[in-house]
Amino acid sequence: MEFTLALCQMPVADNKEENIKTALTYIEAAAKRADIIVLPEMWCCPYEASKFPLYAENNKGPICTAISEAAGKSQKYVIAGSIPESSNGRVYNTSFVYGPDGGQISMHRKAHLFDIDVEDGIRFFESDTLSPGNCATVFDTPFGKIGLGICYDMRFFHLADIMARAGADIIIYPACFNMTTGPAHWHLTLRARAVDNQVYTAGICSARNEKQSYTAFGHSLCCDPWGSVIAEADTGAEIVYATVNTDHIAKIRRQLPFRSQRRTDLKLSDNLKE
Repeated sequence: MEFTLALCQMPVADNKEENIKTALTYIEAAAKRADIIVLPEMWCCPYEASKFPLYAENNKGPICTAISEAAGKSQKYVIAGSIPESSNGRVYNTSFVYGPDGGQISMHRKAHLFDIDVEDGIRFFESDTLSPGNCATVFDTPFGKIGLGICYDMRFFHLADIMARAGADIIIYPACFNMTTGPAHWHLTLRARAVDNQVYTAGICSARNEKQSYTAFGHSLCCDPWGSVIAEADTGAEIVYATVNTDHIAKIRRQLPFRSQRRTDLKLSDNLKE
């Protein structure tokens, strides 16, 4: 089975209403070609820890309402990137998923918060204002099972393994890698998770804007289960489309069946003697 994935590398402004309008424009355009449409991480606000509580809403607020209505109008699946979600006095980095009827069919709260301090690079602590989720997320569509993580989640191979073992054919990561980690690890990590688990992977970043305090890397991309990049954006605002073929997954797993050869009986040796 084949389906088309739209990676919406949209620009992000310091204005919630403007960002909602931009997202709706991208969804409308992508719906002409794609079966599943994906927005970036924190597309509704600047990627700044101090901004997250200011922009936070629950899933009945204007952000989610607008995306729900857009999914229903387009009759497409929409993975709404992520937004700062307000729930029970906490703020989460949360991705909501909507079906072709506009109903919410899944959600994922970012499990691994982006706390980083790279000398001569970047210092950023999501944990200053955000709380972590505690679940892996896989949901069903007519095109197959989809695993969902958010940005920093992609660095944790065990999370991808859980999703792959649950039957995910593709793992999608709305993200906002920066100009320190992006050039070093963006392609590497997405390709590694694809090869590790013999699934498609996709990373969806916002468009680069060097005037913002946090500069997004761009380069939204999709990898196949062999680790090949099959679609990639540049750094600016654009929609890139990827064709996902679930039959190709089965072919790769037949040719290189290491998933079925994993051993759980191995123990750490305490010496090198026979």
